[in-house]
Amino acid sequence: MKKKLSEKEIDKIVVEQADDNSAWEEPIHIRKTKLTSLSVPAELAARAAFLARLHRETDIEKWLMHIIQERIEIEEVAFVEAKRDMAAKGNT
Repeated sequence: MKKKLSEKEIDKIVVEQADDNSAWEEPIHIRKTKLTSLSVPAELAARAAFLARLHRETDIEKWLMHIIQERIEIEEVAFVEAKRDMAAKGNT
């Protein structure tokens, strides 16, 4: 069984191996996702701001992101269920 290394021991190993390229795996490259702007009509923005305040959220953008993410998850579940129902009806 391997001994769990302390943070200082891990730091020491990393510092010792920092210049040894053979000690490291190939780098992993990750593309940053592009941000997207979304225009919202003023009336809808005002309604969203009101509801965000009701939920005691001071950051309206954060609240909207939460609502959008929640709705997308609901829609994805509904899509999977509808697809499953269609497949089941096709097999009978």
